[in-house]
Amino acid sequence: QVQLVESGGGSVQAGGSLRLSCVASGYTSHNYCMGWFRQAPGKEREAVAGANMAGGAIYYADSVKGRFTASQNIAGNTLALQMNSLKPEDTAVYYCAARWSLCLGGSWPNNKEYNYWGQGTQVTVSL
Repeated sequence: QVQLVESGGGSVQAGGSLRLSCVASGYTSHNYCMGWFRQAPGKEREAVAGANMAGGAIYYADSVKGRFTASQNIAGNTLALQMNSLKPEDTAVYYCAARWSLCLGGSWPNNKEYNYWGQGTQVTVSL
């Protein structure tokens, strides 16, 4: 059984930084994709970043490019999300997700293609 456990998050002032981490267990290989999504109150869930855990390209939403950095660990079971220059509009519940199919440029943002989800962690950015 695949499980995703998120950590990090919290409250910060605009311009500050936070780091999220998601640890996956239950996978038997590194050939899978993990992603970070977020959902603000009253809004649809949106993709933030995606990465193949075996390495390679990391994908970002335009809204976070240049501010957020995702990274995989060597063991291929943890996806971190370093969030810098945070803005109030980054406030949301952040979810980690994983799927067996690899991340591709066109498909990684599609949340319906992810099979497993973490419990979510709140990120609040104030002025």
